Amino acid sequence: MPMDNPFRALDWIDGAVELIDQTKLPAELVMLRVDTVGAMVEAIKRLSVRGAPGLGVAGAFGVAIAVRADGPSGPALDASLDALRNARPTAVNLARMVDRCGALCAEGFDRVLAEALKIRDEEIVASISMGRRGADLVESLASTPVRVMTVCNTGTLATVERGTAFAVIHELHERGRLAEALPVETRPLLQGSRLTAWELQRIGAKFRLLVDAAGPFLLSRGHADVVLAGADRIAANGDTANKIGTFSLALAAAHANVPFIIVAPESTVDMATASGDEIEIEDRGPAEVASFGGVRTAPEDIDALNPAFDVTPASLITAIVTDRRVVRLDRGESLA
Repeated sequence: MPMDNPFRALDWIDGAVELIDQTKLPAELVMLRVDTVGAMVEAIKRLSVRGAPGLGVAGAFGVAIAVRADGPSGPALDASLDALRNARPTAVNLARMVDRCGALCAEGFDRVLAEALKIRDEEIVASISMGRRGADLVESLASTPVRVMTVCNTGTLATVERGTAFAVIHELHERGRLAEALPVETRPLLQGSRLTAWELQRIGAKFRLLVDAAGPFLLSRGHADVVLAGADRIAANGDTANKIGTFSLALAAAHANVPFIIVAPESTVDMATASGDEIEIEDRGPAEVASFGGVRTAPEDIDALNPAFDVTPASLITAIVTDRRVVRLDRGESLA
């Protein structure tokens, strides 16, 4: 059943960070209380908190925790900030927000916490703006009600409230312009089926879940009017790193002449990274590929390639929607 009350994936509550443990969804809605840097780093690495904007907020709160524990300067603080900054390499928001708050450590805990709360509030406002700008763009590109394909999870669980690409779906649903959402399951950790389906059910939107391999084929057969994806890092030339499987959908969308739209906050645009070739892609090892939920799904003692992200070249992207602007790459516009 849809739930009307807004909720947050993470927040600062009574001196600590409280966040939804996304590894437990959809079976259980479990809240973690994080009050040490070590616990925050572990929560980030095991994907209890995830999504580029969500990681940025978590990292900012982590700096506040570090200053409270380690003091405003010194080797212990430096080690804590490095651990937070490097917990996951691909999403630019994590390092960026750790550095933003880290620059204020000398001013003390209260100042750092105030900045972290400001970052949280900025991401909430950004999600609302992205939803509206993205929905306006979708309505200009496709007849409505519209069928939207998407990958991974880009909702509240990837941000603080509403989301990035999911915020557009949410806005279209609220406008009565969404025919259905078509999330792909997103192997190997099934963020699409575990998390996006849970969020779509929560807002009462019509949707049908797809296996990953069905997405490109169904695009070729005209089953979707637009593809919406988030981003973990957008390079200066528009190349975009996002969850593995995004590139496949972009190729299929180009083949089918379906608009392919990236939705991410300005904080995910990294003008210091010239192109997608410079983006470090995290490999999470063979365990996630060879098993799921503690159950072995492949023979023992195998190796695997497990890139968590891929890079979609700018040439396959119709537009990039941020909280501040819409950049039509298909019309030769640039992020500069």
